[in-house]
Amino acid sequence: MMKKVHYQREKMLDRFVHKFINYLEIEKNASDHTVTNYKIDLREFSESIKEKPIEQVTHLDVRLFLARLKEKNFSKRSVARKMACLRSFFKFLYREGYIKANPAASLSTPKIEKKLPLFLNIDDAAKLLESPDVFEDMGLRDKAILETLYSTGIRVSELVGLDKEDIDFISGVFKVRGKGKKERLVPVGDKALRAIKAYFEKIGVSDINEKKPVFLNKSKRRVSDRAVRRIVHKYIRKTSLNENISPHSLRHSFATHMLDRGADLRSVQELLGHANLSTTQIYTHVTTDRLKSIYDKVHPRA
Repeated sequence: MMKKVHYQREKMLDRFVHKFINYLEIEKNASDHTVTNYKIDLREFSESIKEKPIEQVTHLDVRLFLARLKEKNFSKRSVARKMACLRSFFKFLYREGYIKANPAASLSTPKIEKKLPLFLNIDDAAKLLESPDVFEDMGLRDKAILETLYSTGIRVSELVGLDKEDIDFISGVFKVRGKGKKERLVPVGDKALRAIKAYFEKIGVSDINEKKPVFLNKSKRRVSDRAVRRIVHKYIRKTSLNENISPHSLRHSFATHMLDRGADLRSVQELLGHANLSTTQIYTHVTTDRLKSIYDKVHPRA
């Protein structure tokens, strides 16, 4: 009998989760990454409340779930994300009339320390971009990938999602699909465009206006996020640069170098596809620290 009750409860909770996920995908236009993580978070919460019906869940149940996460040494960032998931989930259920009270309404997000992003200086960035062997097919592809990441500041997920029709070689812009499936236009430099053209010529691309992947693996399929990370690490090792440098570090390098050269914060925000200016502002700390370091070294009264 208990198994039947448990099965019914699970089925009912799954129904609520399914409705919530549909809401995220259709109305909120949430990214696949967000949807996947929220499904995991809600499964963990379901295991925490066990047989309790969703309409009987209290603020204490939510607090106990979060306390267990802390006991398991989850990072503050992971806990904050799970809290955001629960707040959004219960807000949806309350608004739709499935529950009479919102048990997550008074949750406060833990303060997360913002780590300064790791980035390459201009010389090291140039060293990395010149490291692929352009006399090899894969070397040409790898150079095009590295040049594109640094030239545009796009995310790895945005890079692997590029189709040939997304590149305007005449205007020098990419159409990029970012977080929440939002599209934006991103300028791309001549060196990156030339690298992509050289790669296309090598692999025999004739039609650049088709909906097919820009970057391919050895099997002629769309290159994956993981493969791009392996490519970056390959050339990091080859050039003996900091092993902690990642594909995202090229995005950080792009933003830092843009600000160093006089770009305004709002423009960099648009280029990076950040929803909030506060996300972009972390790069001002990087440039300020750099200026202070130079000041301390050269000013006679520092």
